Amino acid sequence: MLKIFNLSLKINGFPLKEAEEFYNEIIKKNDEEYIKFLKNSKNEIIDFHIKNNPLYKNLIKDKEINRWEDLPIMTKKDFQQPLLQRLSSGYNKKNIYINKTSGSSGDPFIFAKDKFCHALTWINIIYKFNEHGIDFNKSKQARFYGIPLDFIGYRKERLKDFIKKSYRFPIFDLSDKVLETVLIKFRKTSFDYINGYTSSIVLFAKFLKQKNIILKDVCPSLKCCVVTSEMLFEEDKILMEKQFGVPVVNEYGASELDLIAFQNINDEWIVNSQTLYVEILDENNNPLPNGQEGRIVITSLFNKAHPFIRYDIGDIGILDEKSTLQKPILKKLIGRTNDIAILPSGKKSPGLTFYYVTKSIIEDDGNVKEFVIKQTKIDTFDIEYVSSIELNENQIKDIEKAITTYLETGLNFTFIKKDKLERGKSGKLKQFVSLLN
Repeated sequence: MLKIFNLSLKINGFPLKEAEEFYNEIIKKNDEEYIKFLKNSKNEIIDFHIKNNPLYKNLIKDKEINRWEDLPIMTKKDFQQPLLQRLSSGYNKKNIYINKTSGSSGDPFIFAKDKFCHALTWINIIYKFNEHGIDFNKSKQARFYGIPLDFIGYRKERLKDFIKKSYRFPIFDLSDKVLETVLIKFRKTSFDYINGYTSSIVLFAKFLKQKNIILKDVCPSLKCCVVTSEMLFEEDKILMEKQFGVPVVNEYGASELDLIAFQNINDEWIVNSQTLYVEILDENNNPLPNGQEGRIVITSLFNKAHPFIRYDIGDIGILDEKSTLQKPILKKLIGRTNDIAILPSGKKSPGLTFYYVTKSIIEDDGNVKEFVIKQTKIDTFDIEYVSSIELNENQIKDIEKAITTYLETGLNFTFIKKDKLERGKSGKLKQFVSLLN
């Protein structure tokens, strides 16, 4: 069988074979070998960026670095400048992978990875999914994700879906009428797995419960369901496993990094120790022992194009007491929840729908630093944002046009420029908050 997925990565210049060989060497290491590998990898990535990355050189300045804990903590605010000013020497737009974060934390930005690093990311993802019997080259995916509605963006995503052997369901409207069509598609298609935003898939599970339907009864080929991007609550997991009739796998990741944690077949939430180094820190940036709650701070061990060293992702979590350096286990993740927006027409849209709306204000000039959207009434929303320059009339019109495209007409939006935004207990912004209840 032609491996279209792997071939597409190779065609785009990602050295998949070299990355797989390197990855296999990592996972073969014993405990002692891994400790040495991790120490060397941390030292090498620091040395590289101190020598080759102007942004990181400036961040270090004249600080005395005698140990790992002396390194500064990076946040998205360190990256609020044009991408080309953040790249390491020798890297440009032609030899890197470029993407945007979803902005689900309220801090959207454009980032880069060198091509070997991005190939490693895909190898890691492929290995983790393979454990659950999923092969990206032949397994059929039922995909609950948003999609750009402009012509070029839409076609690009549909092409990606074809390559990934996936069928994408709309998530902008999750009314019962739409979910009925989703169910019909499952009856007619031999899907191997479900993948997508937690809140959207939970709504589908609740719909199936109302109809007293077990999904695997109507789609016997189904093997598992992988949820991502939002918090998975235990009661929702129980509901989904009951209504789908298959295991629910919890994925925790960040597009600028990699998979951060992925549930294995033993129901352990295994932290990625192959391409990342994950720390749990207190409010004073001190490492916490396993079992204690703190800030999740991550180092990308192999991204030479763009530094992510001791990068505070904005989440709070706990590592299990039985974690080791080579096999860290995420015991609990706090945050990453998204509300559901209920609109005047009765349409229900997950909070991540607003990622597609706010794309129009994500620009590479670093003007808009942070934003949140608050639903104050059934038809009224406030967009609070922090920026150097106030949004102009044309930008606001573009946003309003996007709102009409992705949601519906007749909604009222107020744009409020602020010096800073309110944060929750975790220190993280929620991109969308419903104040209706």
